[in-house]
This record gives sequence, C-alpha cells and structure tokens, in this order.
Amino acid sequence: MGDGSVVPRLGSMKALLGIVAGAGASYGLYKLISGQVFKKTKKNPHNESPSVKSSQQGGIKLRPGSLLAKVSGLDVVCARPDDATSGEIVHQSPNKLELHHLKILLSRLQTIDDVSNRAQFLLTLGNAAAFTINQNQIRELEGIPVIAGFLSDPAPEVRVQALNALNNLCMNIENQEQIKLYVPQVLELIEMSAVNSDLQLGALRLLTNLSVTDKHQHLLKGSVTLLLSLLVVSSEALQVQTLKVLVNLSSNPDMMDDIVQAQAPASVLLLFDERTSPAVLLRLLTFVGNLKAWRPSAQVADELRRKQDCLFRVMLDESSQLHSKLVRLLSHPAGEIQAQVARVLT
Repeated sequence: MGDGSVVPRLGSMKALLGIVAGAGASYGLYKLISGQVFKKTKKNPHNESPSVKSSQQGGIKLRPGSLLAKVSGLDVVCARPDDATSGEIVHQSPNKLELHHLKILLSRLQTIDDVSNRAQFLLTLGNAAAFTINQNQIRELEGIPVIAGFLSDPAPEVRVQALNALNNLCMNIENQEQIKLYVPQVLELIEMSAVNSDLQLGALRLLTNLSVTDKHQHLLKGSVTLLLSLLVVSSEALQVQTLKVLVNLSSNPDMMDDIVQAQAPASVLLLFDERTSPAVLLRLLTFVGNLKAWRPSAQVADELRRKQDCLFRVMLDESSQLHSKLVRLLSHPAGEIQAQVARVLT
C-alpha cells in the first residue's frame, strides 16, 4: 500500500470542489481502435479563410486541391515554390502518405508564425496520424517532440490540435513510450484550463488512450483527486471522458490503493440519481463496480476510515450513503441500469 498521503493538484479546480453536483456523468469502456479516421470538414471553395489570404500575401503558394487540403479538410499552406528540398505534395490518400510528405509537414510546422496555420498543420498531422504507417513514420522522424512542443503554445486552438494529434499518435504502443513523458504537462492543462473547455476535453481523450493498458497508468495515480473534482463540476461530455480515465485506472488492482485514498467530494454521490441519464449511470456504475471488487483487509479499512474525505469513506465505507442510493436505483425504469445496480450490490 502507498504511504497514505494524497497531495491533490487542484489549482484552479480547488475553488470548484463541493460546488455543483448533480450534473449528469457517463462512461463508456474505451476500446483502442486502430485506423480511426477523423471526419473531414468541407469548405466552400469560393470562400477564402483569413489564414489563406495572409498566406498568399506572404508569398506562399496555396494548393486547395492538394494532399494537405484532402487530409485536413481545410485550405492549407503548401511548400514554397523555391524550396528545393520540399518537393511537391501529390494527390493521394492520407493512408498512403509518404515519408517526404511528413518531413515537409514537420519542417514547415516549426517555421510558421501564423496561429491559424500552426493549428492547420497540426490538424493535418493529426488526421494523417490516424493511420498506423504514418504513426510509425512520424515517430521515426522524431515528430512527437515537435508536436508536443506546441502543448505550451500561447494560442489555445494550437494546443488543442497538438493534443488531438498526440491522441491519434497514442494509438501506437511504441509512440506511447515517448508521449508518456508529457503526462505532467497534459495534467497541468486540465488543471489550469477553463472547465468544459476544448483543452480539457482534448487532454482527457489523450489520457484515456494512454491509460487503456496498465503499462502507463501509474503516471496518473496522483491525478485521481483532480479527476474526481472535475467529475462533479463539468458538463456531461467532459464527465464522460473523465470517467473513461477513472474506469481504466480502477480496472487495475495495482492502482486501487491510490484511488481509494484520493480525496473525493461528497457531492459525487448526487450523480447516482434517477434524473441522471441512463448512459451516464451505466458508466458511473462500471466505476463503482470496479471499486467494490476491491477487498481491503480490516487493518487497511481502519486506516482508510481515519483519512478525511477519502474516496473509501465517500463510496465504500459502511457509513457511506452510496448503498441507499444504489438501492433506490433498483427501481429505475431502464432494465439495463437495474441489472447493473444489482451486480454492484451483489
């Protein structure tokens, strides 16, 4: 068992503890899907975005029908005509992107000053990274540190696209060995960003992918308090992603000591309510089921009871109100929820 201390890093989240509760939450067990393809956004070819106009004024040749436009779904900046090393990016399917195309993208990304263009190039790399061959090539080109460098970009939209690109790259086990180095920075983004922001959502998606297997879950053991605090103050979309991470962690018995010792707002119990959407309850019950599968010794249970506001006291101790809330959910109109509650109570 751990040293029994929990040092929460709540930052701006600390002021949110114990505030709103009762917002819906949900969780779906995450499946690592290789070859995910992002939806392409179509733009009116007769309308030019500000970034396109500024790029043209800067002397960069634009190719609306180029590979980059096909991959990202946006007008993008192509190589300068006088750049002899860049070559021409030809029309082809993103899953057949060649090595020199990725070299161009990564090289140009590091020299772009315009915010919209930086976000655009990261979007293109992220979409390309939906394919295994590109995931490997980006790693071999040392592109992961390049992309991760934009996690500290001043522009929020650039940070969001960097997270999205890393999220796709994270679907590759070998890439995870590099991406895990940026977990502290990703957690800081969650902690310091506005609640329900795209930054928080993108960061949680990345942590979901990284925590699918138990190999890197230990990197998140100090973040459970932050996740539980976020769970009670965020919108349903963010609660879903938060619970995905929590369920991944709670499925690992080696993580349970850290989870049950984490500080938890008592208001999290208000989520176990008939007014919460069925999708939310099913996923929340999965998390609780994982917790209840853990059986501490009498000595460990006594130690945990002495920890103020820890998750064990809030959800698992005999004094917890969770049991009575679960019993009331046995009469939920959705049969699937009734069945899940019955399994948890067994």
